[in-house]
Amino acid sequence: MSLKMVDYYAKRAAEHDRIYALPERQNDVRRLQQFCQTRFAGLEVLEISCGTGYWTQFIASSARSIVATDINEEVLAIARGRQSEGAQVEFSRADSYELPDLSRPFAAGFAGFWWSHVPKRRLDAFLAGFHRRLVPGALVAFIDNRYVPGSSTPISRTDESGDSFQLRKLGDGSVHEVLKNFPAPEELKAAIDYRATSVEITLLDYYWILTYRAK
Repeated sequence: MSLKMVDYYAKRAAEHDRIYALPERQNDVRRLQQFCQTRFAGLEVLEISCGTGYWTQFIASSARSIVATDINEEVLAIARGRQSEGAQVEFSRADSYELPDLSRPFAAGFAGFWWSHVPKRRLDAFLAGFHRRLVPGALVAFIDNRYVPGSSTPISRTDESGDSFQLRKLGDGSVHEVLKNFPAPEELKAAIDYRATSVEITLLDYYWILTYRAK
């Protein structure tokens, strides 16, 4: 993640989860919560770019254990504070592009709202690094935003690589340019084609879910 993005998410930590409270998105948010609560039951999960741990708490309700990473200590502090007592969750500061040796491979991998922030030129290398921390056949799941006019922040520009950007304003009045891609289903399939089996893509009104088995 670029230094600008790291700075943005550090400053946004206290505001981060407000997006999940938008009234029109509640049906979709509940479906994503249920997905996280049930899909990882009994598994040892590696969650990257966990942010404030919003989705971690739902995975923790049924997973055997979770190691959740993020590059920002500001969001990790919030994530640690929101987990229920007894949850088998370990938080670790790590760059999702350069994941450290976490002592064991994992049976499942998850990232919520991270794919859209990966530049297209870095996507293949990112997936390779992520998969190295997983066992062959591991369950992998990504969830992220669909672009919905009138609800999504407008795209401010698209660069020569095809990456799109938004201008976002924080509560302190600062404005930040944020890389935010909205891949079509065929782009998702193409990105993981030779790395995956049992690929499933679910399109909700405001979000998408990608699941597969890592080769």
